[in-house]
Amino acid sequence: MLSLTCKNAIKAVIYLSSKSDKGEKASIKEISARINASEHTVGKILQLLARKKIINSLKGPSGGFYLSEDQQDQPIINMVEAVEGDGVFKECGLGLSKCSSTHPCPIHDEYRPARELMEKIFRERTVRGLCHAVTGGLAHLVG
Repeated sequence: MLSLTCKNAIKAVIYLSSKSDKGEKASIKEISARINASEHTVGKILQLLARKKIINSLKGPSGGFYLSEDQQDQPIINMVEAVEGDGVFKECGLGLSKCSSTHPCPIHDEYRPARELMEKIFRERTVRGLCHAVTGGLAHLVG
């Protein structure tokens, strides 16, 4: 359902949250190493997220990427919509352009509840909540 770019965006923001909790900033190189993604990809993702005000960036020798207190309390759906657009939880499970309840794909009825549950999770879970699961050792950002 979510692209690799979107998954990396979520992981990058969660990592930034862990640094921001300590008042620290992180570089593209550091983030890419921690989430196991290429620097090029992470750089593009972070630029997009900064433009959308999901994260902050500061240039210069003491610069880097970071989150404000308010940004740490934002829902994960913000990253998903920034990367994928706002229609990601309305798409057909098989990728058909004309799937609907009147013209369903073969998995339409089974996929709809799963898609709605995913959207609910991403709307309710916050960056800070996911960060605490990682920093508390209950979850991991890389395999």
